[in-house]
Amino acid sequence: MQKILITGACGFIGHHLVEHVLKNTDWDIVGLDRLDGTSTFNRITDFEIWDESKHRIKMVWHDLKAPINEYVSAEIGKVDYIIHLAASSHVNRSIEYPMEFVMDNVVGTCNLLDYARTVKDIQKVVYFSTDEVFGPAPDNVEYKEWDRYRASNTYAASKAGGEELAIAYENTYKLPVIITHCMNVFGERQHPEKFLPMLVKKILFDEEVIIHSDPTRTKSGSRFYIHARDVSDCLLYLLNHETNNGDKFNIRGYREVDNLELAQLVAKIMNKPLKYQMVDFHSSRPGHDLRYALDGQKVKDLGWEPKLPFEERLEKCVKWMVNRPKWLLINNKNS
Repeated sequence: MQKILITGACGFIGHHLVEHVLKNTDWDIVGLDRLDGTSTFNRITDFEIWDESKHRIKMVWHDLKAPINEYVSAEIGKVDYIIHLAASSHVNRSIEYPMEFVMDNVVGTCNLLDYARTVKDIQKVVYFSTDEVFGPAPDNVEYKEWDRYRASNTYAASKAGGEELAIAYENTYKLPVIITHCMNVFGERQHPEKFLPMLVKKILFDEEVIIHSDPTRTKSGSRFYIHARDVSDCLLYLLNHETNNGDKFNIRGYREVDNLELAQLVAKIMNKPLKYQMVDFHSSRPGHDLRYALDGQKVKDLGWEPKLPFEERLEKCVKWMVNRPKWLLINNKNS
């Protein structure tokens, strides 16, 4: 029986990965989490398969700003795989409190890697990074895995620092680590500060949506949005396929979608009008980028692609959010 350690298991992407592993393998799972302001164990107990699968999950509380000592290590037990998702990821907060992000994303990653190199016969470690390490992408540019970094904010820089530590541990200690860069993720039970649940909530209550744009206020920001289930599927695919230690892989959605188009699609799904304003947020708030773009050919050549089209994933997700307003932090009586 294989066992996987997932850090940040109660976070947004982490809990989707837990569910995906439960549904698609017979592996046991150890979830490592500190249960801070953006994570909650309620995400996992909300699974439809929770009752039948909970015997395969063990949760361990630990803040990775501290080393994984022998007591925590004993609680974790022997594992075969590690996927390191635990991170601070809010760009605005990273600009205001940069040291928090250095501690969580650089020091925390170093502590995790230091633990990983003590695990006997560890098969693979995945460090989950972001498209933001490359900085803004000019039109018609899609960054490949080994392109140069140009972080625009402390969050991106701290994730790039974690990447370099992962590469160093592979070079120095021969730790079997790979790195993924992922584009903007959406899905069920996402924190309502994120763009998609924020859209759903504002459209639901006929409130104005702010669309970040260029200085002319005619062109909105764009991303290759991808559902958390597809991200989880790609991560599991990479664990189960032969990869070179120290290699990097981009994970992105099917197509590029600008934020105004996304808002219009959401309003159409909800059958509600869209009230919006284009705002040149990026010029007034340094550290925010208008466009990100990754080249996804490498994992495609390896044999992986998202399972469903973007529009189908989006429609299912929006309807799920509308029908479960508690995850938008809306009281059911007011929804």
